[in-house]
Amino acid sequence: MTPRGRTPGQPGLLRVLNDRAALELLLDEGPLTRNEIAGRTGLSKPTAAEIIRRLESASLIRAAGTEAQAGRRGPSALVYEAITERDLAVAVDVQLVDVRSTVVDAAGRRFPVATHTMSEDEVASDGADIVAAAVARAAAAADVDPDLVTAVAVGVQASVDHTTDTLIFTDGLPGWPRDRVAATLSAELGVQVVVENDANLAAIAERSMGAGRSTGSFALLWMAEGLGMALDLDGRLHTGASGAAGEIGYLGVPADAHAIDPTATIIADLISESAITALAAAHGITAPDGTAATWRQVLPQLADLPAQHPFTTALGERIGHNVLPALAVADPETVVLHGPTGIAGGPALAASVTAWLRTRTRWSTAVVAPGVPDTPVLHGARHVLIDVVRAALAARVEGITADAPDTASAPTPRMRT
Repeated sequence: MTPRGRTPGQPGLLRVLNDRAALELLLDEGPLTRNEIAGRTGLSKPTAAEIIRRLESASLIRAAGTEAQAGRRGPSALVYEAITERDLAVAVDVQLVDVRSTVVDAAGRRFPVATHTMSEDEVASDGADIVAAAVARAAAAADVDPDLVTAVAVGVQASVDHTTDTLIFTDGLPGWPRDRVAATLSAELGVQVVVENDANLAAIAERSMGAGRSTGSFALLWMAEGLGMALDLDGRLHTGASGAAGEIGYLGVPADAHAIDPTATIIADLISESAITALAAAHGITAPDGTAATWRQVLPQLADLPAQHPFTTALGERIGHNVLPALAVADPETVVLHGPTGIAGGPALAASVTAWLRTRTRWSTAVVAPGVPDTPVLHGARHVLIDVVRAALAARVEGITADAPDTASAPTPRMRT
């Protein structure tokens, strides 16, 4: 689609493309001089000067001192930077009781993460109230005005059918709408809201900056209070016709796994909170005071256990049964063990699962620890929101060039990928 119906090759379209390229360059690389903008986009210096004038007039960029003030050698030319503090978003990760949130801007700068553990009343409260409180906490942690937030991305323990805007395959989120979920939250909060499965967001993070960068395809097993899986096939998330691809936790326990846990009915039961605490007790893993350990007390101790430890081996077998459906259907190159259990188990747990697959099944798929162990859902949401905020900036760029008089334009810059 060409902006405002223009046909390719017209000067107005070239101005839009050139302005967008210059703004994106400043967002990606930071403050630059006019000559640097011209050189890195392939535009002439006069054209770069016109771009700067238009973007400055629209309050999209500003002068940020001189090269000398920026600590650079050479003449004291003005340097320009993108204005990012007026267009903000917030990434939110909603688990069963824990909520994390952080501010996001178009340049992808890192802001503090606000963490909150919900009470029983808060868990049952309206979804919009939970998200609004998370936005307020993120804004306070970053010391920014919450009124500047225009978009929110929320990761939840549920599948999201984006075609119908419905939540499916969830046993939690009691106060959240099931139908028109994103539309309802957007209307109640007054900002654009994107809702996505937490495992899918973690997979986006792993593809962008973690274990998925060096593999063609991977499955991400998300092991938290619930179980989920995300499938990245050649750099593209496969969510299925209704968004429910990867909901393996609802499958029945296979016959050869009944001996592991006769009480389990679905494969998620094999690695549930109660299953892990019972397994820990059977292997002498206790709380610091010697009493029976809770799930949250067991996980920190996994990092100190080798792959050959009986507990790690037993847990690896249980996880292996959960991984097999994805291997049989999608045959990914790699499996990433993620979520609180996968993060805590680290390389030792991944090695245990790999060993079980290679000795007890026909698959020899590599199983690895997370490459993004710190707030992966927020990292994935950040990547989504950077695109959302930049799209809004690009729309403003189109607006400032729409009514500008057509003058001779330089060739279209080399678009950056």
